[in-house]
Amino acid sequence: MGRKVTVATCALNQWALDFEGNLQRILKSIEIAKSRGARYRLGPELEICGYGCWDHYYESDTLLHSLQVLAALLESPVTQDIICDVGMPVMHRNVRYNCRVIFLNRRILLIRPKMALANEANYRELRWFAPWSRSRQIEEHFLPQMLQDLTKQETVPFGDAVLATWDACIGSEVCEELWTPHSPHIDMGLDGVEIITNALGNHHVLRKAHARVDLVNMATTKNGGIYLLANQKGCDGNHLYYDGCAMIAMNGKIFAQGSQFSLDDVEVLTATLDLEDVRSYRAEISSRNLAASRVNPYPRVKVDFALSHHEDLLESVSEPMEWKYHSPEEEISLGPACWLWDYLRRSQQAGFFLALSGGVDSAATACLVYSMCHQVCEAVARGNQEVLADIRAIVHESSYTPQVPQELCGRILTTCYMASENSSQDSCSRARELAQQVGSHHISLNIDPAVKAIVGIFSLVTGKIPLFAAHGGGSRENLALQNVQARIRMVLAYLFAQLSLWSRGAHGGLLVLGSANMDESLLGYLTKYDCSSADINPIGGISKTDLRAFVQFCMEHFQLPALQGILSAPATAELEPLANGQVSQTDEDDMGMTYSELSVYGRLRKMAKAGPYSMFCKLLTVWKDIYTPRQVADKVKQFFWKYSVNRHKMTTLTPAYHAENYSPDDNRFDLRPFLYNTRWPWQFRCIESQVVQLEKKAKQALDGPD
Repeated sequence: MGRKVTVATCALNQWALDFEGNLQRILKSIEIAKSRGARYRLGPELEICGYGCWDHYYESDTLLHSLQVLAALLESPVTQDIICDVGMPVMHRNVRYNCRVIFLNRRILLIRPKMALANEANYRELRWFAPWSRSRQIEEHFLPQMLQDLTKQETVPFGDAVLATWDACIGSEVCEELWTPHSPHIDMGLDGVEIITNALGNHHVLRKAHARVDLVNMATTKNGGIYLLANQKGCDGNHLYYDGCAMIAMNGKIFAQGSQFSLDDVEVLTATLDLEDVRSYRAEISSRNLAASRVNPYPRVKVDFALSHHEDLLESVSEPMEWKYHSPEEEISLGPACWLWDYLRRSQQAGFFLALSGGVDSAATACLVYSMCHQVCEAVARGNQEVLADIRAIVHESSYTPQVPQELCGRILTTCYMASENSSQDSCSRARELAQQVGSHHISLNIDPAVKAIVGIFSLVTGKIPLFAAHGGGSRENLALQNVQARIRMVLAYLFAQLSLWSRGAHGGLLVLGSANMDESLLGYLTKYDCSSADINPIGGISKTDLRAFVQFCMEHFQLPALQGILSAPATAELEPLANGQVSQTDEDDMGMTYSELSVYGRLRKMAKAGPYSMFCKLLTVWKDIYTPRQVADKVKQFFWKYSVNRHKMTTLTPAYHAENYSPDDNRFDLRPFLYNTRWPWQFRCIESQVVQLEKKAKQALDGPD
């Protein structure tokens, strides 16, 4: 018997409920794995139906179609002579489980249900599945008739077991189990399992890639062994982007790294590794061997199959490598751009419409579309036929081949500067210059006639003429006149998105892109149903600080000098009258706080689980050299007042790419009331009590002893 095994893992761009497409991508991955000599193939979590089915898991159709796809896989000649490990929902004794189904040559070897379910942040697995809580126990699962006819099996093992081939032992983890305090791989490794596999449905968060790599490296450093990790990639129908990063590790070192962002629907990693390297590594760790002598054994399902070949003496093995990480700016450039690509091609629209204001946020959104065009051109140049077919369908031209990003951008991105009497000439110039450099089809228009018509209707009905504060009006008038401008821009954006291609004699409609950043959404510094209301928002989960760094990156990486002027300009909504032709309104003055302070509030509120009082206590020490306790208290009160007054806006927030763990997205992630007692009387009284005590102590310290 040989000692070298070739194993495969993959990252697949699956789509929720796209059973036909999902089947073809699974088959393609198995075919690639076999062509590279692999005898075991691991796929992502719930890859048959797609991870993001959500409440469709309740439907019997989802279970039925998953079984039908499994039957097609079992029947396919592509799956012969390789152990295939696929993910799907399974109903066992009237309970729904998130399972791995492992099969070989038309026979199901084991159905392994997930034991620790993800049920926080974006995940709700306990809503749809039950965890398997019987550690190291299996029972019989009766197969449906369609599978019995194929496999000639009436029952198969179901539960927490491992596979024993002629030459190795294989054990499964599923996603969340890697993050649990006592992961299954610990006891599996102690029980002699040489190959651990893990199928993920894990999404992208900025600066998070190292977490998975560190966990896998630590697992195999302490306990030895080979670790395979698969993940979904792409947008499978909602605000998450699954970011691949498939990997193969052994004994604390990485041997294969998958891409984090790419337009390839199927990516397969293989590595050839020596099982004796695992055994000798483990045998040298005496503390591990002592623990192994006490571990309870796993049930072993015997498999008449070998992962190795008899004659493998001259077969070369894979070499270890260093994991290469993207910078946060690169992550922003690539992740949301890939998400936009999936959304565009799967929605079957002809491009994007973006209101380009000349500010950082809309410029960052335009840069993401430009980055997407870069990736499409690069994929086509590499020979990716799927991407080429998709872009031809999008532009409705069967012979089209994109060559340069600017030309492609001109076909699929329409930008529009919507001027008013409150807009500066500088912002108009900045928007026009950026549009020229990225190549978008650019429109300039003036919204003043529409604004005057709407306000005129109000004045005709009420006999009152509202005025801006600069012209003697009150705060209510001032805000209402700003909101009218913003909402008219939203109406015009959708009109042009639907008809601008028609007016140019082209096919299709455009997706409206929003450009409200995460910090503004957190505070509610946006008009409800304005240009923040769009079809999708690629920057809605990204902080203003990160967006500025990203725009700086784009200026240098994509050679877009127009971005320099945009970065240098003050952030402003340009909704109030100009003062001597110059902008008199800035975002930070309107908000009463800086964007950097907003990021601090956001992380404390969501990630540190801090209410008003806890936030005040934490910031007392963080800002002790900057602000007095009274100033800290005032800032915290101001934030929570504005946050709670505007929380209702989050219920209508445009679906946004999820990139940060302090996102205020009310729809799927940040579940909170949208009607608050905005005075926070009890909480603010606790803060005030502490401030009074601190001020009293400070005064006593200054006065000195009597």
